[in-house]
Formats: sequence, C-alpha cells, structure tokens
Amino acid sequence: MNIYDISKEAGVSIATVSRVLNGSGKVSSATRERVLHVIRENRYTPNAFARGLGLGTMRTVGILCSDVSDLYLSEAVYHIERTLRSFEYDSLLCCTGFKLSDKKNYLKLLISKNVDAVILLGSHYVEEDPADNEYIKEAAEKLPIFIMNGYIDGRNIYCAYCDEYTATYRIADELIKSGVREPVFLYRVNSESTRIKIRGISDACAKNGVKFGENRSVVCPKGIYQCADALSELSESLSFDCALCADDLIAVSVLKYAAANGRSVPGDLRVCGYNDSILSFSTSPELTSIDNKMYALCRITADNVINKLTGENISPKTVVSADIITRQST
Repeated sequence: MNIYDISKEAGVSIATVSRVLNGSGKVSSATRERVLHVIRENRYTPNAFARGLGLGTMRTVGILCSDVSDLYLSEAVYHIERTLRSFEYDSLLCCTGFKLSDKKNYLKLLISKNVDAVILLGSHYVEEDPADNEYIKEAAEKLPIFIMNGYIDGRNIYCAYCDEYTATYRIADELIKSGVREPVFLYRVNSESTRIKIRGISDACAKNGVKFGENRSVVCPKGIYQCADALSELSESLSFDCALCADDLIAVSVLKYAAANGRSVPGDLRVCGYNDSILSFSTSPELTSIDNKMYALCRITADNVINKLTGENISPKTVVSADIITRQST
C-alpha cells in the first residue's frame, strides 16, 4: 500500500490523506476517521523519508562520536539521545574513529540522509591545523552544526564546552603547592582537549618553578593493564611523584601500576583523574577527579539543537566551569 492506494480506497484526495498523516486540522472528523480506518485495516506505515521531504524536516539529528566505547562519550550519547527523543526527534549515530578522512566521510553521509542538524561529540573534532576544520564550516552552510566540548568559530556553528585550561591549571597549582615536584600528564589521543590540559599544567608548573618538559606528557596504551605496564617501564627512565590523567580510566591504570610497584597513593604518588565518572569512586583509594560538567554540556547542546530547529536565537558559544572533586588519591 502507498498513499495513492489509501486515497483511492478511502475515496478522498491524496492531499487529504497527507493532511491526516501530518496531523493537519483542515480535515473533518468523519473524513479523518475514514482515512485512519483504511490505514489501520491495511497496516499502512508512511515512508519516513518521503514524509520528511514533504514536511521540510526529517525530525532527525545526526550524532558523530569518535569512540562510543569510551565511558564519557557513551554517557553523552545516551543523555543527548534521550533529550532529543523527548522532543520527538530521532537520532542517527556514527562512530567515526579518529582519522580525519573518516570524520569527513561520516559527516557527508549524515548530510546525505537529510538530517536537520549534526552534533559533534568531543574535542576530537577540533583539529590542530585550522585548515582541517574547513569541512565542518562548509557543512555548516547547509545545516546547523553543534559541537559538545569543543570550539570552532564559524557561522551556523554552536559550541558548548568546559573551561579545561582553568581546571587543569588549578589542580596542578594546588598539587605543586602541596609538595609535588615531578608531575606527569598521561593521555591517549592528541585532541584539542589534551592540548588545552597540557597548557594548563605547563603554565601552573612554570608559575611555581617546576620543570615540565615535553617528556612529561606521555601517551598511554588503551587497556588498563597495558597502561600500567607502560608506566612501569616509564618509571625506569623518568621519576614522577604525581600523575595527572586525561580521564579516569587512565587514573585507574596508575593505581594498578602503584599497587604492582609498591608505591603508596597518595603517600609518594598523587593521582588525579578527569571526568569524575563512576570509576572515580569505585576504586581504593577513591580518585580525585575533575568534574567537567558532562551532564550540563549534554543538556545545553540538546537544548540548543531544539531551540535552533524551532526558530529560537541561541548563543554560538557557551562555556561552563569545572569542579575539582578531591578524594583520597591526592
């Protein structure tokens, strides 16, 4: 069955069937019921793509996520999708990985699906070379682009992110004042978020006369035990009394390393995670972590999408402050 068959069987025009399907009030109750009866009898389901073209909206938002297995990103996807669903918007999720070419291809794919907007989750979509962000600005000429926890200045691009520089500067400054002299920063991916955190830590160290060379920003493998083993190897060539981590999972790896190598936390090794996830209070000792207000960023991003698509004016940039949640590991 299609809309033509429905109109013929109900004895009404195609336009009338369309108005019934779209909830238009310009149809008498008797006619509406007759059309609905035919639809129910034939178990007719409207073609969502064709219907979206007719209405000028697919009521669908595309979401690009680099790695949905990441604890932070998976929670962000969950909360944003739920909010969009509460406003009767569907979501299309694409897991892009970290290669620029894949990011570009997935964004093109979502645009080809006629989505109403696209959300980019995480600072991984903000490239170090501004020229590599041009594909996002080009996409924004066709539909609104929303970036959560990243910033790109451009028309029709709307960003909500945490002030990560101040957060990492503060925690490094506090730890140095409490006696830390040999901090390391541990991360997995060279994202914009990583670069900002390194600047914050480096500036705090410079202010307090503590050396923080490039060798103290260390890339870690993904697995917890693999990361712990890598830290054991690192400790043979580089001494450190504090591990500032780009996320809580890396901080858990540091605790594994400490336990395996007889280092007490926080006695001779301070550990700070990031994101204040469930992991931060699931360990012993519990982890000091930085709460970068993921839930607030999700709410702001989803609200901005809905407000933009319903014609409201929204700010191109929203910045939230982080909190340092002090626990036993420092």
